[in-house]
Amino acid sequence: MASSSGNSNSTSSSQLLNSGSEEELHQMNMMDQRKRKRKESNRESARRSRMRKQQHLDDLMSQMTQLSKDNNQILTSINFTTHHYLTIEAENSVLRAQMMELSQRLDSLNQILSCLNAPSNGLVYETDQCFEASGDHRFNNPFNLPYLGQAVMASPDIFEYY
Repeated sequence: MASSSGNSNSTSSSQLLNSGSEEELHQMNMMDQRKRKRKESNRESARRSRMRKQQHLDDLMSQMTQLSKDNNQILTSINFTTHHYLTIEAENSVLRAQMMELSQRLDSLNQILSCLNAPSNGLVYETDQCFEASGDHRFNNPFNLPYLGQAVMASPDIFEYY
C-alpha cells in the first residue's frame, strides 16, 4: 500500500505538474497571441503612418510646383511692369524737355510782343524798356529785335519742325 500510496502521490504530483505546465503553456500561448496581435497592429499602424507620410510629401510637392508657377508669373509681371515704367519714364523725360523748350520760346515771344506793344515815342528800337529788363543785351538774338512797323504772325505749324 505504501507503494501504491507513493505511486498515487507521484501521479497526483505529476498531475499537478502537468496542470501547472498546461496553465503555463496556456498563458504562454495567450502571451504569444497577444505579442503577435500587437506586432500585427504595430505593422499596420506603421504602414498607415508611411502612407500618411507619403501623402503629405505628395501634397508638399504639388504645393511647391504650384508656388513655383505662381512665382514665375509674378516675376514675369514684375519684369513687364518695370519695362513699361522705364518706357514711360523716358517718354516723360522727352516731354519735360519739350515743355521747357516751348516754355522758353513762349517767354521769348511774349517779350517780343511786349516790346512791340509798348509806346515807341518815335524811336525805332526801345532799348530802355525791352532789353534792359532781363539784364543781358538781346541784339545778338534776331528773334528779340522789335520791328515796330511789322506785325508778328505765328501759326501752330511752326512747332512741328522742332
